[in-house]
Amino acid sequence: MITDRLKKVILKELNLEDFNFADDMMANQVPGWDSLNHMNIIMAVENEYGFKFKALEILKMRKIGDLQKAIDLKISDQ
Repeated sequence: MITDRLKKVILKELNLEDFNFADDMMANQVPGWDSLNHMNIIMAVENEYGFKFKALEILKMRKIGDLQKAIDLKISDQ
């Protein structure tokens, strides 16, 4: 499940008022989420949560739920 915290970061980066995210949703199903905004979202998430993703971790993120899982793993490792 996508947390409100992650949702706020994504909405802010994409300049969206609101959007119903689903774990199995691909980035291209979200208005404005292209390859450039993907990197902006990753950087915004890193800034919000205070950690950095490795390149391989980013490449493994296929769905929005994968991003949330990666965040959860990073938080649990801190």
